[in-house]
Amino acid sequence: MKKETVFTLDLRLFGAGENVNTTVGQLDATSGTVTPYGAGEGLSEEMRTYYSDYLIDNAEPNLIHDQFAQKHPIPKHGGKTIQFRKYDPLPKLTTALSEGVTPDGQSLNMGVVEATVRQYGGYVEFSDLLLLTAVDNNLVMATKLLGSQAGRTLDTITREVLCGGTNVQYGADAVDARYLLSGGNATGNHYMSVECIKRAVRSLKNQNAEKINGAYACIIHPDCAYDLTNDPNWKYPHQYADTKELYEGEIGMIEGVRFVESTEAKVFHAPDLTPESRSIALIENGYSSEMEQSGVVTGGVSSSYMLATQMMEYGVVVDGSIVGRSVLVYDASEQSWQYAVVTGYFISETGCAIYLDRPLLAGGVGTAPFVPEEGDMLYPGEAGLGGRDVYATIVLGDNAYGTTELGGGGLQHIVKQLGSAGTADPLNQRATVGWKATKAAVRLVEAFMVRIETASTFEAGAN
Repeated sequence: MKKETVFTLDLRLFGAGENVNTTVGQLDATSGTVTPYGAGEGLSEEMRTYYSDYLIDNAEPNLIHDQFAQKHPIPKHGGKTIQFRKYDPLPKLTTALSEGVTPDGQSLNMGVVEATVRQYGGYVEFSDLLLLTAVDNNLVMATKLLGSQAGRTLDTITREVLCGGTNVQYGADAVDARYLLSGGNATGNHYMSVECIKRAVRSLKNQNAEKINGAYACIIHPDCAYDLTNDPNWKYPHQYADTKELYEGEIGMIEGVRFVESTEAKVFHAPDLTPESRSIALIENGYSSEMEQSGVVTGGVSSSYMLATQMMEYGVVVDGSIVGRSVLVYDASEQSWQYAVVTGYFISETGCAIYLDRPLLAGGVGTAPFVPEEGDMLYPGEAGLGGRDVYATIVLGDNAYGTTELGGGGLQHIVKQLGSAGTADPLNQRATVGWKATKAAVRLVEAFMVRIETASTFEAGAN
């Protein structure tokens, strides 16, 4: 029987993984099987590089929060800790030099901030049937989607570190806490404005924060950009792009700040209080002997609590998920909110008792229980006033924070072909393509970054 040399090729094999091989051998025309020559030949280094670069290219546009960082390569064989350096400014020298006398030299005061790198990753699994029947180049599409996933994941890690900073400005400093930020009203809203930006710039200048390429940088959500870009002094990139290289996602500048826009900018979103209701209506304050016997309240004075409207009437179900949640208590008659944490709950035949971590008054915090009136509401309190979404807009100076780079082991593209799992895949039914990244992010100088928290005309929901 005539035999001929054949090269069988699988789309899953065009990757930069460790078990990526083509099969080279003799085809038996009768049986249709291929007898391999040895262990097969690996893909060329060029193909490996191509797909690794393709993954990184699809990840990098999502790394908005990494753009302005002090970047360090991933250390090889250096443990799990990476060091970022920061230098203290040298003091003024106001003493005149003496003729012929050499003054004492100065020493650089260098601080070291350490961060622990961690690994992240994900993969997509393909069946052998898909490989036999699919028309599209699934490896290319999977790599594209995984690259986007990797970029958004790594960007979020940096974002959460930045949003943990202590230098916070609430609106234009009109209020002093997140839960007081208002939105959606006819007047009195705390939206992003030029005044907010000017105050943040003032803070950075007073800390002698250096600019990045001649301007401070800002990461902003599209909802907040909508509220800001109506200002007549706003400049779009085409008005200055001839003198500057644009950042990824750059949308314009104002007050010496260049803005990049991202839907991944942090949004503080308060989930609904219960699966059935965003808020809980309150009708009375009191406790029964059943409540005292439950051990949550002793003598009716150890904590403040509210009795919700009857469950059958309002369809409100309270369960253990509400414990530990921040809540805003709104007094409709006084039109004021108070902030508290749910410490417990009790369900009786007449309704649900919500226990708070402190007593409340209608007009402020006090020692007497809050006295609700008909129509008063209990709102989620992790975000703005009445549970309104709050957006974080971050204004940055140079060397405010550090991250690791994607290259040099930071992001890898991994492909496993059919049968590469050995006995774990005895019928050669599964192939995978995935990514793995090593990442660290750390705030270096708190004073060189300002987080502006505002409400917006819109609400984006959790991200």
